[in-house]
Amino acid sequence: MHFNQNNHQKRNILVVDDTPDNLRLLSAMLTAQGFEVRKALNGKMALTACQMVLPDVILLDINMPGMDGYQVCQQLKADDKTSEVPVIFISALDDVVDKVKAFDVGGVDYIAKPFHGAEVVLRIENQINLRLLQVKLQEKNFLLQQALDNLKASQVQQIQNEKMVALGQLVAGLAHEINNPISFIYGNLQYASQYVEDLVKMIEVYQQEYPKPTPKVQQISKDVDLNFIIKDLQNLIGAMYRGSDRIREIVLALQHFSRHDEAEMKRVNIHEDIENTLVMLQHRLREGVDRPAIVVVKDYGNLPLVTCYASELNQVFMHLLNNAIDAIEERVGSGDWGVGNQSSTPYSLKPTPQIRIHTEVTNLNLVKITIADNGLGIEESLRSRLFDPFFTTKPVGKGSGLGLSISYQIIVQKHRGNISCNSSVGKGAEFAIEIPIEQQPDISSQFSKS
Repeated sequence: MHFNQNNHQKRNILVVDDTPDNLRLLSAMLTAQGFEVRKALNGKMALTACQMVLPDVILLDINMPGMDGYQVCQQLKADDKTSEVPVIFISALDDVVDKVKAFDVGGVDYIAKPFHGAEVVLRIENQINLRLLQVKLQEKNFLLQQALDNLKASQVQQIQNEKMVALGQLVAGLAHEINNPISFIYGNLQYASQYVEDLVKMIEVYQQEYPKPTPKVQQISKDVDLNFIIKDLQNLIGAMYRGSDRIREIVLALQHFSRHDEAEMKRVNIHEDIENTLVMLQHRLREGVDRPAIVVVKDYGNLPLVTCYASELNQVFMHLLNNAIDAIEERVGSGDWGVGNQSSTPYSLKPTPQIRIHTEVTNLNLVKITIADNGLGIEESLRSRLFDPFFTTKPVGKGSGLGLSISYQIIVQKHRGNISCNSSVGKGAEFAIEIPIEQQPDISSQFSKS
């Protein structure tokens, strides 16, 4: 494929040579062929000219005073702006030229003086054509990468949809199965409490009417410690009430957390959703064998009701809080949360495992939620990949690499918000979510196409 003269007019050629006669000759030769030609007498001028207007091809003399062609080429290739520009070296036919070095520093071709017009033009055209093919290949690679990213995103979304459906069905079943017996227990506790109270009164009346019971009654009363039983019965009933209430709260939290029957946006209290998620994670926050309980510090701002997809936003809270707990658990091996014999640091001086949750309304009318932990932290080299599908920093079998990717889709694509991570190794990590207080009604259709 050859360029005609009209194509040459759009091709900018930079000629670098310390000999003015050579510059004039090459300039006249190439201008006659329709190229736009710029000239530079030394390497420094050449580098400046490249920064002003990026050339399509550079003809570069090797033997120049001050900065030779090899050095100029090395600097061009070290700069992202000029690294892709083809460099054709030129030198006198009788000069001693290190052609291997010419190619090592990034040169693509070589021509010798005296110049043959047809040869110079042909070599320039070849490099322009090769560059065009490279650009087309890069564009195709970009499109392929984009298609791959879209496929990964689609897979993640499909997995998340299936997960949400399964979770909704599971929670609905659990809520139904637990609600029936706990309602029966809770509903009958008030009757049981009344019956116990009546029986205690009856015993007290017997004690008053028969202050001197038979030896057999006295023995049984002593064996069962009747006075203690009477005093402790009300405590037992109270504990059973509290336990039943707790189970009912957990069931309610499960239902609110899943919201499996709420496919559309609605106005919700973000703090209630965070609290419901924390209820789900109580078993992971409690004190363990090798660490104290994880303290959750809540720094809640004054938030309005937020229009969002509550079920999926709860998924984000669950992923981020689970990750925070995982990060704290990973620190166990260092002895930071240990119980004395794992570290030389006295237990009283060890840091307390902590998760801090902060909420506020920003100046841009966004609701911002930050979840920070004091775990091991995340290396800077890994942070740029945190939201990639299937990327995980956890050991094999400990993480799917989907949690943060799903969170990214929910926050950024579905809610038109932002999610970011700020972390220092050894000082923990902080994830920040920002979502608009009000959402546009057509978001769901846009998300389904993504």
